[in-house]
Amino acid sequence: MTTHFDILRRPLVTEKTNYLVSKLHQYVFEVAKDATRTQVKDAVETVFDVKVLRVNIINTAGKRTRRARSRRLMVRDSGLKKAIITLAPENRIPIFEGVE
Repeated sequence: MTTHFDILRRPLVTEKTNYLVSKLHQYVFEVAKDATRTQVKDAVETVFDVKVLRVNIINTAGKRTRRARSRRLMVRDSGLKKAIITLAPENRIPIFEGVE
C-alpha cells in the first residue's frame, strides 16, 4: 500500500520550473516509477489542498557515459519519472513561494 507521500518524491526546482510556476501555474514533481496520472492527481490534491486541472507525465532516461579503456557504454544514474501538474489560477503550492 503506497501513501500519497510515497507517490510524490520531491519537487523539482530549476530555472525552467520557476518559469512554469510564475507564468503557467504548472508545478513539477519527481514521482514514483509506478505512479499513474490519477494517483498523482489524488496525491497533490490531498497533500496540498488544491484543485488539479491536468497532469502530464514524462519518463526521462538515465545518463550514460563511455569507459575510457574499453569504450563500452555504462549507465551512470537511473532515470526518473516527472509529473507536470497544472493548477487552477487561484491555487498555489506554498513550497514554491519563496523561489519566485
